[in-house]
Amino acid sequence: MMSAARHLAVLVLLLLSSPGQAESEQDRAAMLEAIQATARDAAVPGQDQISEPVMAAMAEVPRHRFVPPEERDRAYLNRPLPIGYGQTISQPYIVALMTDLLDPQPDDRVFELGTGSGYQAAVLAELVDEVYTMEIIEPLGEGAAATLAELGYEDVHVEVGDGYHGWPQAAPFDGIVVTAAGDHIPPPLVEQLAPGGRMVIPVGSRFMTQQLMLVEKAEDGSVSTRSLLPVRFVPLTGER
Repeated sequence: MMSAARHLAVLVLLLLSSPGQAESEQDRAAMLEAIQATARDAAVPGQDQISEPVMAAMAEVPRHRFVPPEERDRAYLNRPLPIGYGQTISQPYIVALMTDLLDPQPDDRVFELGTGSGYQAAVLAELVDEVYTMEIIEPLGEGAAATLAELGYEDVHVEVGDGYHGWPQAAPFDGIVVTAAGDHIPPPLVEQLAPGGRMVIPVGSRFMTQQLMLVEKAEDGSVSTRSLLPVRFVPLTGER
């Protein structure tokens, strides 16, 4: 979670990287309004409003630092944007929704499959104790690690590799978020989910309707799944 020193570092970086700071703040406020408006319209049971802690995290993270320079004038639109290598940074509403569905608590440990630009990891790091995130595309993983380090996210651990198998050395996880769609829920991730934990994952192929799924593991180890919302994510890559 954000320390006072890191908060100051973020403010300095924002001032150095955003000459139109007033406009950036207006754009960020518009993004937050769009997130809540989309939540009201999306008809996800129990999620017609994103929680205040998650919205505060969305307000804190400088999304423009996680997109390529040519996309920065669109960084705060409520839409996905390309980040290179055929990948995207997710729509802010989807990032907020997936984060909220995890019901993150301050002492939680969370695993993310698919670091991408590092934006989702940064949002999670505003809310939980430790974030472990894995990216299979080496340049993206290295770039995300550099951006997260520049912004002071010391509790985000980035590794380049195939996240399908999770991060056994750091498991179990109170929450798991998957930012690419596969045709099934990876068994290793279910195994690494702690009792009482939650996983949010899109399931479906590139050319068929994908569903955002909530996976919950009860204290007795039993697992339940619930389909929440039609979505479109880039496909999960790597070995199955």
